[in-house]
Parts: sequence; structure tokens; C-alpha cells
Amino acid sequence: MTLWFNQDMLRFLPRPYLLLVSLSLILAQACSPQATPTSFRPPTQVLPTQIIPTDTAIPVIFTAIPTATLTPTLTGPCTSNLTFIEDITIPDDTTVVAGAAMDKQWLVSNSGTCNWDSSYRLKWIGGETFGVSSELPLFPARAGTQAMLQIVFTAPTVAGTFESAWQAYGPDGIAFGDPVFLRINISP
Repeated sequence: MTLWFNQDMLRFLPRPYLLLVSLSLILAQACSPQATPTSFRPPTQVLPTQIIPTDTAIPVIFTAIPTATLTPTLTGPCTSNLTFIEDITIPDDTTVVAGAAMDKQWLVSNSGTCNWDSSYRLKWIGGETFGVSSELPLFPARAGTQAMLQIVFTAPTVAGTFESAWQAYGPDGIAFGDPVFLRINISP
């Protein structure tokens, strides 16, 4: 049992009582039960650090679980295909100002089984090039996904109706899929 008083509490007691309270606290401390220390007992036997040889059979604890063997299925080379979905910008027969920049975009689908990467190209196959290189990289797309093809053309400076046709080519140099077109009118 622990009793405590702070100095403010003891200030209000008369001197004779102060002595009495101090003695009571000392006696209470002396009469309280003392904690019994727990003695330490070292182990009586040293644990072995190596396996002791025995003639007794040891039961098998580990049982191998058979796992499935994966064998790749070869279905042959992939096929490249492009399906035109819609014109996103500059629909066919749009009238354009002579010499203007034209940002043409087509929505297409990679409807083949090959993923398009940097080895796939979009090549000019007819009409006008409208100031663009005749071969451009094809937008990368995974098989079964949609992609946007984009070319920024420059409109001719003379009046008339003009067309440009483009085709996708695989890494083997073979054309595939639907061609995409741009057909515009330049007013005088």
C-alpha cells in the first residue's frame, strides 16, 4: 500500500499532526508486504544441436502434390486485320478552305489476332498525299481493340474534289484490312 501527500496538503496540518502523519507513513511503508523476487533456474539439460542417429524409422511428413504441366498450344501465326468503323473528323465531301491544315481521324478496330506494334505501317495507296509522307507508322493497338488513326494533311490550293486513300501493312509488307479515305471539296 502506498500513501502520498504533497506539500500543499501538509501545510494545513498543525505541527504535532505533521509529525504523526509522517510516522504513520513510515510505519505503513515498513509494514507493507515486500515483493518476493523470482529466482532464476538455469536449464538442467543442454539441448542437442545436432541430430542423434537412431534405428527407428522416421515417418514421412512431406507428400509431393502433382502439378499440372502446361503445354503451349500452337495455333499458327496470328492474322492481321483492320476494320473501318467511322470517320471521327472531316466526313467525306466536306468543303475545306484552300491551303488549310486538315486533322483527319478515323476510328478503326484491330479485328485480327496480331497486336500492332512499331513494325506496322499505314501507306498511301492512291489519290493525293496532301503534303504528307507516303508511309506512316500505324497506331499501336492490341488485337480486339479499337484505335484512332490520325493524319494532319494540307488542303490543295486549287478548287476541285480531291481524295486520298490509305492502307495498313504488316511487318511482312503485306496489305491487310479495310482502306481508309479522305474526300474533300475545295471551293474557288
